[in-house]
Amino acid sequence: MNAIASSGLRLLTIEDDPTLGAHLSSHLSERGFEVTWCQDGDEGLVQARGGDYDLVLMDIMLPGISGLDILRTLRRERAVPVILMSALGAEQDRIAGFSQGADDYLPKPFSLAELSVRVDAVLRRVALERGSQSLAGAPTGLQMDPQKDDVGLDGQWAGLTGTEYRLLETFLGSQGETLSKPFLYQHVLHRAFTAHDRSLDMHVSHLRRKLQAISYLRHQLHTVWGKGYVFAEAED
Repeated sequence: MNAIASSGLRLLTIEDDPTLGAHLSSHLSERGFEVTWCQDGDEGLVQARGGDYDLVLMDIMLPGISGLDILRTLRRERAVPVILMSALGAEQDRIAGFSQGADDYLPKPFSLAELSVRVDAVLRRVALERGSQSLAGAPTGLQMDPQKDDVGLDGQWAGLTGTEYRLLETFLGSQGETLSKPFLYQHVLHRAFTAHDRSLDMHVSHLRRKLQAISYLRHQLHTVWGKGYVFAEAED
C-alpha cells in the first residue's frame, strides 16, 4: 500500500523507554504525523483525554497509570483508536488488551516497518468505518449486502466468501490506490505477510473471477508487480 495520507493526522505515543520513545516519535514524524510523546501514564491520560488525536500508541507497563487503565478510561469517553505495545508478550495481556477495546497489539520487539503497517491498517479501517471513504458514494453500480457478505449486479449475485467480501470492501474504499500485500494481509486476513504465503493471491484471483462472472466491467483488479494490487477504473 502507498503510505496513507498522514499529513495533519495527530498521534499520541505513551512510552516510558526513552530510546524507543524517541525512535517512535522520529519515525512517525518523518512519515508526516503530528506526534506528541508522553513518558508516563498520568501525563498520557491527560493528553489522551484532552487532545483531539487520531490514534494512541502506548505501552501497557507505564509509570503511574497502566496502559490498560488508560484504555479502560478512554473507552468510556471516546472512540479514538488505540494500539497497545508490550514486552510481556503473554497471551493474557493480549486478551486483556483486546477485551478492553484495543484496536491492535504489538509485541516488543517490533520493527518500524511492522509498526507502519499496523498504524496504516488501523487508521484506514477507522476511516472506512467512519465513512470518510464512503462505499455508498462509490460509483460502482454494485449492490453490497453486508448481511450475506455478498455483492450483486442487476440481480445476479457473485457468491463471495467472507474474506472476498472484506477484500472487495477494502478495494472499494481505496479505488485507484495500490494496496500492498503486507497491508492486505494485516487488514483483510488479520495476520502478518510472509513471502511464501500465496493465500492472498488465491483470494484476489477468486474475487476477480467472480466479478467477471456477474459481468462487472466498471473497474478492474490489477496486479502491480512487486507492490500489490489496485482496483482501478477500466480503460475504454
